[in-house]
Amino acid sequence: MKTVAEVAPEFRDSLGGEMLRIRDLHAYYGESHILHGVDFDVRRGELVTLLGRNGAGRSTTLKAIMNMVGRRTGSITINGNETLGMKPHRIPRLGIGYCPEERGIFASLDVEENLLLPPTVRSGGMSLDEIYTMFPNLYERRRSQGTKLSGGEQQMLALARILRTGARLLLLDEITEGLAPVINQTLGEVLMTLKERGMTIVLVEQNFRFAAPLADRHFVMEHGRIIEEISAAELPSQREHLNTLLGV
Repeated sequence: MKTVAEVAPEFRDSLGGEMLRIRDLHAYYGESHILHGVDFDVRRGELVTLLGRNGAGRSTTLKAIMNMVGRRTGSITINGNETLGMKPHRIPRLGIGYCPEERGIFASLDVEENLLLPPTVRSGGMSLDEIYTMFPNLYERRRSQGTKLSGGEQQMLALARILRTGARLLLLDEITEGLAPVINQTLGEVLMTLKERGMTIVLVEQNFRFAAPLADRHFVMEHGRIIEEISAAELPSQREHLNTLLGV
């Protein structure tokens, strides 16, 4: 059996260049103005985090990228394509995978049926064998219904389902919430493997201990804006300042 590092080498992309560029992004739910001019970019092959206290606008930023908010203004460029006027069902076709906080597992289907359900958005998606190599727990539970999976297994399934589609940009929302440390360690190893292959990842995460060693850059949000950018190299000297911003 191949090791995790050997799975799907064709997933590798050349690093550099912008995969995602957001400028002056405003987002609304009805009359509620949630995002107030968000600006950031993510280079191809980077893993970045969106950090902040509850209500800062992190999850709304991911939903706005996917056009899952009531209204949005500004500019969202994905791999060179302006998407602000694009219909929600067309955005994943640009090679984007979105893993919401609620996971969206189909409870009446077993693991393998869940994995086979999503459509292909780009060539190069992982095969079932590659998925099962990366997530051995899913292979063991492949005939189990979604309702019978643990929270950690559901999260693995939600992430694995995206990898089947061929998505190259992953938007991940609070993937460690409520999970045991051993599951978080597995998820961290998976994210590092995907990053090493050149996939681009935007991670909304409350668990900074999980996020800190993974990311190239951290963006801190407050009141619907990016207020700070801290690189991995700056993190040791900025950790106390960051803890103050996050209320740790």
